[in-house]
Amino acid sequence: MKRRDFVKKTATITAGGIVLPYILPSGRLYAQSNAPMADHVVYVLFAGGLRQQDSILQRYLADSQGFNVEGNILTNILEGQAPTSKIAYGTGVNGASPIPKLLSQTIQKQGTIFSEMRAVSGGHYGGLNSLITGSGVAGQGLKVRPVNPTIFEYARRFGGYKATDTWFIGNGIGNSTPLLNSSKHPDFGLQYGANFFAPNITFGSDGMAVLSNAKIYHPQEELDPMYKMKNFLDNSFNIKKGDLPGIKNTDDERTRIKEFIKATFERQAAGQLPMPPVSGGDGSTIGYAAEVLRVFKPKLLVVNMSNIDGCHGNFTGYLQAMHRADHAMGFLWNYIQTQIPEMSGKTIMCFAPECGRNQKNNPIIDANDWYGYDHGDANSLRVFGGMVGPNVQSNLMVGSEANPIGRVTDFSLTIAQILGYKSEVQAAGLVEGASRSLFDRI
Repeated sequence: MKRRDFVKKTATITAGGIVLPYILPSGRLYAQSNAPMADHVVYVLFAGGLRQQDSILQRYLADSQGFNVEGNILTNILEGQAPTSKIAYGTGVNGASPIPKLLSQTIQKQGTIFSEMRAVSGGHYGGLNSLITGSGVAGQGLKVRPVNPTIFEYARRFGGYKATDTWFIGNGIGNSTPLLNSSKHPDFGLQYGANFFAPNITFGSDGMAVLSNAKIYHPQEELDPMYKMKNFLDNSFNIKKGDLPGIKNTDDERTRIKEFIKATFERQAAGQLPMPPVSGGDGSTIGYAAEVLRVFKPKLLVVNMSNIDGCHGNFTGYLQAMHRADHAMGFLWNYIQTQIPEMSGKTIMCFAPECGRNQKNNPIIDANDWYGYDHGDANSLRVFGGMVGPNVQSNLMVGSEANPIGRVTDFSLTIAQILGYKSEVQAAGLVEGASRSLFDRI
């Protein structure tokens, strides 16, 4: 970009006070066709490739490393006894210390578990895309926005929610993650997208240098920090030519976001952010999601985790990441119920991985001489998921290997039913044809 053009465009942006995450216009088109089942939805993408045998089937090492050691390491989500030998999934030296369970009653006891669902893709991006859009479109490219509308666009167009009511908390800015907050569908698109940020970037060292003082730079006098900010924002949020036009920010939302970013830096410095007792990695991402929930009480928040993807070459690390992700989910659910009174008893939490993992190992071994696992075969289409909250049947587990119930694309219609606009999403005809609301599956 030429210097003169950049100064001109930056002057326009800074004069308007845009501070990312960006805010988009809202406005409901139709009256809701159904009564909402809950006021809020929190959707946890237990992403990275979660092998069915090691998780819901509680086989631990028995179906992976040739040891006759079984047990449940998802102690906040599932009922079941923990392994009694070869403990390597916890914290401390060699992972020998399991993380204490946070929830007095498991999510399984509180809600409904679909123990044998089907993914539509054995790959990460196709899988994430299906969780976010409800579409099984094949050939969806990397680093482009989805072809079909996302759950955020459905929520904002059919639910009438403003941008600060919908959030996507990403675990990073790699691949297409920052582009999953809206689609390129001509009837939806950026004007109905959600706020996105990757907290490890936004509130990391670079973000602190660029955003923490929430300063508006003068385009003629402070070009160096402005160029630094432009580079940071381009890399953090994948801003591309053509994205900014059409984004219409309200003064109130712009101010709230700006104040949120500044306050979060302050609370971070003071050690006041809500973090799981064992955080770092996915745990930190969950902690920042909890902060967004505390401040904005959004109608729909999606948070992505992916540390378990290390299974390709470090099976021990994968077990530890799985156990920590369970800990983080338990923390988030408990935090909503005990620390956010406006959402307590009014929120349904849904969760699922984007894909499973292969039946057979690859040749890579870790420090324990345990083999890694990739994803792409039929076993990688086996996943489990669940939901918990008001109007969700408690202590229910449905589905089996012989009788799988549910698809990952079902969450689009499920969330639409929870928030009261399922009929409109169905009428749009853009979710996978075999998809149904999970409530209709039971």
